[in-house]
Amino acid sequence: MSFALALAIEVALLLALLTLDWREKKAPEFAGDRLTTFDISAETEQDKSRAVQKQPEVVANPKPPRPAPPVPKPIVELPPRPLQMIEMTQEEFKAADISKLGTAGGGESQGQQMAEGPRPGDSARVGTAPNGEPLYRAEWYREPTDAELHAYLPKRMPEGGGWGMIACKTAPRFKVEDCVELGQGPAGSHLAGAVRQAAWQFMVRPPRVGGKPMIGEWVSIRIDYTVE
Repeated sequence: MSFALALAIEVALLLALLTLDWREKKAPEFAGDRLTTFDISAETEQDKSRAVQKQPEVVANPKPPRPAPPVPKPIVELPPRPLQMIEMTQEEFKAADISKLGTAGGGESQGQQMAEGPRPGDSARVGTAPNGEPLYRAEWYREPTDAELHAYLPKRMPEGGGWGMIACKTAPRFKVEDCVELGQGPAGSHLAGAVRQAAWQFMVRPPRVGGKPMIGEWVSIRIDYTVE
């Protein structure tokens, strides 16, 4: 049994050796292209600069913004109303300029103008003012209305009417100021006081001396009253 077992083992080993392939084997071949390797560390700075220079420059060409459409302004219609202004000629406008009035230090004085003699259109002198200056007859720019005078009439009006006279200094804008009573008729009728109190509403042209309007000169104003 021992001999038979040893013989069987040797036969098995012999068969195993006979089944081995003792031929030289070749390396496997690939159907694709050969593999190529390269080293990127060999790239120089000059190559990098050339690559940067070759890049196309992009020039921005922005379109201008579209202008906003204009917003129409609202039309505000104001109700018409008359202007509170006084119509005057060019000469009267120049006469109202107080910057052209003569001063004590210079300029053409009233005496020099009167020495030249009266000119056509000069105001007539009717007397002397309370302070000794010349007094001229007033020329209305706008006559006062009955309503403006009625508010200052005395309580006892003379039956036959009457008159009152005052003297005032002309002021800019055809106004008068510093009025004083000169006379009245009949005596004791208080009509001069009525004229003086209503004088703030009067509009009188300044007297003309030497062909020029003189603001600040004295004028006499007389109002005649009648009873209807």
